[in-house]
Amino acid sequence: MKKQDSKFRWVVFTTVLVTYLLIASQRTAPGLITDQLMGEFSIPASTIGLLTSIQFMAYAGLQIPVGILSDRFGPNYFLVGGAIVNGLGTLMYSLSSNEFFLFFARLLVGIGDATIWINLVLILSQWFKLKEFVGLLGLAGMSGSLGFLFATVPFSSWITATGWRTPFLTVGILLCLCGILLYLVLVKHPKKMEKSISRDTTQSIKKEKPQREKTLILLRRIFTERQAWATFLCHFGLVGTYVGFIGSWAVPFGMHLYGMSRQDASQLVMIGLFGAIIGAPLTSWITSRIGTIKRPYIIVQLFVFACWTAFLFLGGKPPMGMLYVLFFIIGYGNGASALTFAVVRNSFDIKEVGVVSGFANTGGFLSAVLLPSIFGSVLDHFHSSSVSTGYQYGFIIPVIFSLIGVIGALLILEKRKDANESNDITI
Repeated sequence: MKKQDSKFRWVVFTTVLVTYLLIASQRTAPGLITDQLMGEFSIPASTIGLLTSIQFMAYAGLQIPVGILSDRFGPNYFLVGGAIVNGLGTLMYSLSSNEFFLFFARLLVGIGDATIWINLVLILSQWFKLKEFVGLLGLAGMSGSLGFLFATVPFSSWITATGWRTPFLTVGILLCLCGILLYLVLVKHPKKMEKSISRDTTQSIKKEKPQREKTLILLRRIFTERQAWATFLCHFGLVGTYVGFIGSWAVPFGMHLYGMSRQDASQLVMIGLFGAIIGAPLTSWITSRIGTIKRPYIIVQLFVFACWTAFLFLGGKPPMGMLYVLFFIIGYGNGASALTFAVVRNSFDIKEVGVVSGFANTGGFLSAVLLPSIFGSVLDHFHSSSVSTGYQYGFIIPVIFSLIGVIGALLILEKRKDANESNDITI
């Protein structure tokens, strides 16, 4: 029985999504303890920004290499290893006694995280049919948003009750266990499935494997593709602005400018996460219904750009009612960023999906690297002025970054549909 017809593919789907949920939570959970780290380790805002950035720096720097290797050798072992490395990094973070261990731990978390999304996309491509892919990609994006949601009020309450080290220690252990489970589901069981295929069939499949393009030629061709750059810029505008801000400065923003407690500020962030949870499946459903990705993606990018602009022109402190709406829309945009990989899947050969997905993901997490550290530097620069002044000027950064995302959506090449292709998605 083929993978795409096997009921076991839903076990694969569930296991991968649970792992992704836990990993996603550790992208933003450190933002809940920013002030505690600054107090306990006596470090300034710029160092906190760098601590956040180093995780995303590792993530962004490894996207293309991971994509190439996953296309060549398959996604399974990379996903298993990534979950375990992420878990070990989270464990070390919970046990850190100085700045060096904090930085090294977040570096490990970033390395492990770098393997997850690309290989998730590849695994869904292998185990599910193309018609199922876009909808399931939306659910995968939603699971990541649920991970972010877990890292708000639930995680904040856990930190308040037990201190910050115990929650990170527990999640680290769970991630290591998920790595073991992924090995059983993705490696061990499929080997049993392959034994049911006759030796002749296996040999014929091997003979039909085409020669792979040389890596440098492949990269040169992809780096000159307009469509690849469009996905890079789309992700740069939506993902980095959201993840970079939520993961470092959103909770301090609520505490400093609105006088919120940590739990209240994490509730504010949770509004954005509800938007992200809705944005992934709803936008995927809309694109499937109307048969195009480009138009809804442009609209999403424009709305996110307008939201960051509102923060800037309202002095960094919008009215409370508007604040909830802005966070919801920005979160919705992050969820809708799953469309980037729908564009990749529909535009490139399956042998190139990994490397192009890595290139697109590099865009998102390059901006996530840049935003926290630049934002922190701006806050340090205006430290002697009012706190609101620092945040107001800091919001110039996501405004510029989100404008780049709008440009990316406009660059997406859209194909005309023929009458006999009316049920397919065009871009």
